[in-house]
Amino acid sequence: MTTPAGSGSGFGSVSWWGLSPAVDLQAESPPVDPDLQADTEHGTPDLSVLLLGSTDGRHLLRTLARAALWPQRRFQFYVLENNLEAVARHMLIFSLALEDPEKMGLQEKSETFLEMWGNALLRPPVAAFVRAQADRLAHLVPEPDRLAEQLPWLNLGALKFRERDALEAVFRFWAGGEKGPEAFPMSRLWDSRLRHYLGSRYDARRGVSDWDLHMKLHDRGARVIHTREFRRWRDTGVAFELRDSSAYHVPNRTLASRSPPEPSWGAHCSARVLGGHRHGALCGLRHRSGRRKPPADQQRAASQATPLLSPETAGEITLHNVTEVFREITAWWRPRAAQGDPEQVRGDGDGSPEPAGPALESFTVHFLSLGSAQTLHHKSCYKGRFQLLYVACGMVHLLGPELGACVAPGGRLIVELAQYLVDLRQEQLQGFSTKVGELAQTAGFAPHPGAKPSETLARFYKAGDSGSGCMDLTVEPGTPPP
Repeated sequence: MTTPAGSGSGFGSVSWWGLSPAVDLQAESPPVDPDLQADTEHGTPDLSVLLLGSTDGRHLLRTLARAALWPQRRFQFYVLENNLEAVARHMLIFSLALEDPEKMGLQEKSETFLEMWGNALLRPPVAAFVRAQADRLAHLVPEPDRLAEQLPWLNLGALKFRERDALEAVFRFWAGGEKGPEAFPMSRLWDSRLRHYLGSRYDARRGVSDWDLHMKLHDRGARVIHTREFRRWRDTGVAFELRDSSAYHVPNRTLASRSPPEPSWGAHCSARVLGGHRHGALCGLRHRSGRRKPPADQQRAASQATPLLSPETAGEITLHNVTEVFREITAWWRPRAAQGDPEQVRGDGDGSPEPAGPALESFTVHFLSLGSAQTLHHKSCYKGRFQLLYVACGMVHLLGPELGACVAPGGRLIVELAQYLVDLRQEQLQGFSTKVGELAQTAGFAPHPGAKPSETLARFYKAGDSGSGCMDLTVEPGTPPP
């Protein structure tokens, strides 16, 4: 593919970040009839969601953060990716999000998440955390009993044995089996990817960067991205500079992927390549920047404290929003008794109080086998099971009658659009949206009549025999019921 900036050979084949804002999956799903969907063991309605190519877990974290605003439900998240490195990043991200608050404070957790998630280079403390968690997961993956005991929210039962072995090898590489930055020379690989993408315009990369930001991303609504942020990220791969720039020098191994010719995660580490985003250094910070601005009083305070810096840069807004998400998740897990709510405490046999807050069984993340999207409908346990189907931009080609058969009547479909791919012109974006509509219709879905217009997501529903699956169109997606 030839692009306006170069040959396009630096796009890559692995997505590390999504192209759309995080959404509350509970707000996007149809209401569940408790009489039909209640789990007989727990007495709580289930919400089953199938996500294709969500890549970074943002939708799952957002859903858990907003769970306290909705009636209690048990979440069954089924995640299907096209590479095991993305599965490993999901597991690492959730291990961090559910880390005990007494072991890691809220600010440290938020900063660690952003650096691990979006930076090509890490600070030594963050790199040490990644190594420790990766070593722990590498020992748990081949032992199902210990995995179920220590990570009850995780289910790898649908993965094949060879996929589990490869997943263990990914974690062992992250844990630093091959010492030193020469095992994964991130800076050199990032520069190589940029050279391949820009081609003959590499020497004018600063001008290309400014053009992509101001004439494309800003025109599409991503004005929160500052020029310095975008230029730094495209040149070095460091999206969030939360400390002094000299502190970032350890390669982020979670952004490593196998090149297609490489048969396994063997000892030839020099053959590893930077997986990068599906479109390499193209899309900038918008798709992984904050979705909500800080409160007005916080903006004013920040502008008074640092009048030369905008309080609304993408990095600052992202840090604020991620901190709020982790704060809400922590509050959701915290025993209700600690919040001073005696009515939510029940006693056990000896009269001692027991917290009645959500248990770890409130949600489960099931990882499905790679390449199983076209065969799920053959299994009776998946046919008509899901109330919501999410399909990422890079996996739209899998949308068809086979996936449609896995969605229950009255269920919903969300498709991620390509709004923030800077190399696509307006007519190409429109053509992509049209193609999405055609594929959704082929899969048995129709445009949602009351969905709020969106440039990043297309919403559809599957017609059913009962009207119970239709959402109250007066409730805007993302807004909990009163």
